Amino acid sequence: MDYKELYSQWLENPYFDEATKAELKGIADDEKEIEERFYMDLEFGTAGLRGVIGAGTNRMNIYTVRKATQGLANYIASVNGQAKGVAIAFDSRRMSPEFADEAALCLAANGIKAYVFESLRPTPELSYAVRKLGCIAGINITASHNPPEYNGYKVYWEDGAQITPPHDKGIMDEVKKVTDYAAVKTMDKEKAQADGLYVTIGKDIDDPYIEELKNLVLRQDCIDAMAKELKIVYSPLHGTGNIPVRRVLKELGFENVYVVPEQELPDGEFPTVSYPNPEAAEAFELGLKLGKEVDADLILATDPDADRLGVYVKDTKTGEYHSLTGNMSGCLIGDYIISQRKEQKGLPEDGAFVKSIVSTNMADAIAEYYGIALVEVLTGFKFIGQKILEFEKSGKGTYLFGMEESYGCLTGTYARDKDAVVASMALCEAAAFYKTKNMTLWDAMIAMYERYGYYKDDVQSVTLKGIEGLEKIQKIMNTLRENAPTQIGDYQVVSARDYKTGDIKDMKTGNVTPTGLPSSNVLYYDLNDAAWVCVRPSGTEPKVKFYYGVKGTSLADADEKSKELGKEVLAMVDKML
Repeated sequence: MDYKELYSQWLENPYFDEATKAELKGIADDEKEIEERFYMDLEFGTAGLRGVIGAGTNRMNIYTVRKATQGLANYIASVNGQAKGVAIAFDSRRMSPEFADEAALCLAANGIKAYVFESLRPTPELSYAVRKLGCIAGINITASHNPPEYNGYKVYWEDGAQITPPHDKGIMDEVKKVTDYAAVKTMDKEKAQADGLYVTIGKDIDDPYIEELKNLVLRQDCIDAMAKELKIVYSPLHGTGNIPVRRVLKELGFENVYVVPEQELPDGEFPTVSYPNPEAAEAFELGLKLGKEVDADLILATDPDADRLGVYVKDTKTGEYHSLTGNMSGCLIGDYIISQRKEQKGLPEDGAFVKSIVSTNMADAIAEYYGIALVEVLTGFKFIGQKILEFEKSGKGTYLFGMEESYGCLTGTYARDKDAVVASMALCEAAAFYKTKNMTLWDAMIAMYERYGYYKDDVQSVTLKGIEGLEKIQKIMNTLRENAPTQIGDYQVVSARDYKTGDIKDMKTGNVTPTGLPSSNVLYYDLNDAAWVCVRPSGTEPKVKFYYGVKGTSLADADEKSKELGKEVLAMVDKML
């Protein structure tokens, strides 16, 4: 059935509500918009669903949410997991509570109990809830840091991590089989509640989750010593982090936490930013203003579902605030936690620092310094979660810290997704620790550069929207795959990793060795002088991402090298478009 037929079907079928039909009638004269909304089903990928909210098969709406949930329910039934139930959380975005309810009522109609949070909650708390309640799966309604017109639907499995093989493929296959929207099951909310199939959760998960975080504190003595002096500015960027971040900092004793008032309350329109991404400088404009007013030591911002943390720290020598990339804050937290664990009780022989393949090589240097294993996984925190599970099942490997460059890390194993609440807590603890030594977090960062090397990492994204965009992204990957570069700028390519084929090719000898990781559409080039470039299509946005890293002899040298390599990478892409 082509897009025009599908469009007509949605207009004529009594199953679809009048508001949906009115929206579709409003685009009757816009052929391109009709095609965009109906040329495909909103794809249920390894991260679940993510798309623009609106009517149509290629949009986020109650019908695509129901369809995805029916597929999930069918898969749960196929593994006999119905009795365990499913936990559901949602963020502050448009339609998030409505989509959460639609998912819950579809599950309930399939005889699967839904545990639904009473109000918005962070992603990591959902991950924790799945494990705490012994659920077979979890659903989180969020589009993370995407612009306000987006929403999404993330699926978690019983280990608390987002779905990985074989469950991701199993669920995707079941979702594809649901072709008739009207055949999807749902039921009345009051009946679902009366039948015990729709259960509201809140404080019963909040309290133990916060306790898990507090149990990870290593230097309460430093917090106690500096709680009155340390000044922290925090912004939840209109999202879910406001209550849990403030709560955990307060309960630990931090007294000077200033919340950015304009960004404090949940708001799916994200009125103070073009998009709520703590990686973007604009997200910090209001926080920096407040930070300068109160003379803050550090400024924090979490994204709407509070799994990513952005950071600015004060340099007391200049009075300026420096932004920390996800790589920098991740390494700062990781180094602090590992060093303090070593000091207090020594490190386990099988201790491991886990990072994604596109994260900084400084992590490798930290692991080497402390004599622990450095374990690389594919991009996506679920693979770090999977590694924790593997350690637990095999009894080999002790998880010490995990991070990815996209502003996410996890310091414990209570959850299996990145957690900006615990990252905020850990960074404030580290700030208190360094303050007892008359150091700022920026001083600590400089000390790390001096110890491990001046690593500089960056990412460039090329956005290619729509049908044509997907084709261009595919063309870029095919071109590079068929003709691996031997040189990028002044750098020689030492080896080329193709994670799709699972091969690492030594460019000098031609020898091929396995990557040892699952298949993924990612290309990675090891360059001389500890530099690297990695290319991967985004799993959540219409982008192809180019990650790269260098090692310099100073901050200025690393900056210059990074700038030049970034230019060369984009020039290489331009030739392919």
